[in-house]
Amino acid sequence: MGDILIGTASWTDKTLLASGWYPPEVKTAEQRLRFYASQFPLVEVDATYYAPPAEQTVGYWRDRTPEHFTFNVKAFSLLTQHPTRPGALYKDLREKVPDKKNLYLKDVPDEVTEEVWQRFLDSLWPLHEAGKLGALLFQFPQWFPIGKHNREYILRVKERCAPMRICVEFRNRTWMTEENQAGTLDFLTSYGIPYVSVDMPQGHPSSIPPVLAATSDLAVVRFHGHSDKWTSNDIYERFGYFYSEDEVRDWAGRIRNLAQHAETTHVLYNNCRSDFSQRNAAQLAALLGDRPTGSDPY
Repeated sequence: MGDILIGTASWTDKTLLASGWYPPEVKTAEQRLRFYASQFPLVEVDATYYAPPAEQTVGYWRDRTPEHFTFNVKAFSLLTQHPTRPGALYKDLREKVPDKKNLYLKDVPDEVTEEVWQRFLDSLWPLHEAGKLGALLFQFPQWFPIGKHNREYILRVKERCAPMRICVEFRNRTWMTEENQAGTLDFLTSYGIPYVSVDMPQGHPSSIPPVLAATSDLAVVRFHGHSDKWTSNDIYERFGYFYSEDEVRDWAGRIRNLAQHAETTHVLYNNCRSDFSQRNAAQLAALLGDRPTGSDPY
C-alpha cells in the first residue's frame, strides 16, 4: 500500500479560528501554520482560487512547514474557466480586460491570459523547488462538460503547468455517467493525470458519483460533505457537514483499497465549517494508523 497523506482544505477559515481548535497561545499566521503542520502532513490552499498569491507569501508557507510537508494548491478561477472579478487580477493587467463585473477566460486577451499563467506558476515556484508542492487542483465548473474541446484544454493545462503536476476534479456529471466513466478514467490514465475522487451531495447537475480511481501514481480524494443546502450561496451552509464515525470508518476501508493502486494518496476534507474538517481528518488518520507529523510547531 502506498503512502496516505491526510489533511484539510484550509487552515485559516474564520469559523475554524473561532472554533477553539487552535490552542489559545496560537495567535499569529505563522503560529497557526506551524501548529497545523504539526497535526497533519498535507493541506490544500483554496485562497489561490480567489486571487493569485504573492511569491513572498508562498515563501512563508515553505519556510513555516517541516521538510516533508505537502501543499496542494487550487488553481486561480480564471484558469479553470470560472467567473473572475477583474479586481482579482494583477493590478497592472486590470486595464487590459473588459470592464465587466465578472470575467471568463474567453473574455480575456490571449496576452493577458499568458501573463496570468506565467505569474501564477512563478509564484508557486518556492514550493515546487522545495519539493513541497503536491499538485495544482483544477476544479472545472458545472458548464465544463465532456467533449473533445475540453479534453484538449485539460491537456494544455497539464503542459502549461509542467514540471508542476495537476489533478482534475469535475463538477459536470457528463464526465462520470455510466456510459462515459470508463472513457474519462482511461483518458486521464493515458496522460498520467490524477483524477480527483469526490464525496459530495448527489442529485444535482454538478454531482459526481463517489467513484474512487487511481489514474496515476498520485490518487486524490476530496470530501465535500452531504449538506442538504448544497445549492446555497453561503459556503458554510454548503459545506457545513460533519461526517459520523460510521461514515469515516466506511471511507477508511475504501481509501485503503485505493491506496493499493497508487504510490501516494492525498485525502482532503473540504467540509470547512468550524473544525469539522480537522476533526474528521484526525478521525480518519487514527483509523488508518497514521500519526501527526510530530514536528515542533514553535
